[in-house]
Amino acid sequence: MHPMFKSITMRLHPDGWPFVAGAAIATMLLGWLWVPLGWLGLVVTLWIAFFFRDPDRVTPIRPGLIVSPADGLVQMITSAVPPDELGMGPDPRTRISIFLNIFDVHINRVPADGTVTVADYRPGLFLNAALDKASEDNERMAVRLAMHEGRDMAFVQIAGLIARRIKCTLRQGQAVRAGERYGLIRFGSRVDVYLPSGAAPLVIAGQRAIGGETVLADLASGEVARHGEIR
Repeated sequence: MHPMFKSITMRLHPDGWPFVAGAAIATMLLGWLWVPLGWLGLVVTLWIAFFFRDPDRVTPIRPGLIVSPADGLVQMITSAVPPDELGMGPDPRTRISIFLNIFDVHINRVPADGTVTVADYRPGLFLNAALDKASEDNERMAVRLAMHEGRDMAFVQIAGLIARRIKCTLRQGQAVRAGERYGLIRFGSRVDVYLPSGAAPLVIAGQRAIGGETVLADLASGEVARHGEIR
């Protein structure tokens, strides 16, 4: 495919096709009833297609790099204990929370090379994913990853206020590579990343992350946590 043509086309995640088809049928019916409703339906159909877009990403693959599992805003960086179901102990780790709004790409990607040791789903509430307590109270899918460097980390999909469906294809014992697609959350959500003990974040709160591309941490680096300011 010519690069110019590829840049204006859009691949959809398979989960999106039923929603797009349903919206398209509804649009035709609404347009038959009243033309302005048809135009409104068309806008909704295009937004649904946009929501389920699945772009390729260029993932840095040097050993020790941890990349963002999602597109979105780095909402907070704090110290927190990983979810109990992961069995990672009571010691706090650096947690990077990435908030996805309804216009972000919602495809989730594996943050590092390694092997899945735990993949655990927990039902819960559907509070605003921007709230700190959403990490504990909301519906979630938590994954613990044993990295090739001999350290472990975790990443957690968290349902949000209007999110009602978490999809995760990872299973215990599965070998994965950084940047691989592994799931999505519809429609608006959050992903928490618990870094290996002692790893410093290379992003700052308020920064936008790109799933599969933005480097969150580098285990081979001695750089301390970064600071930033709006300019």
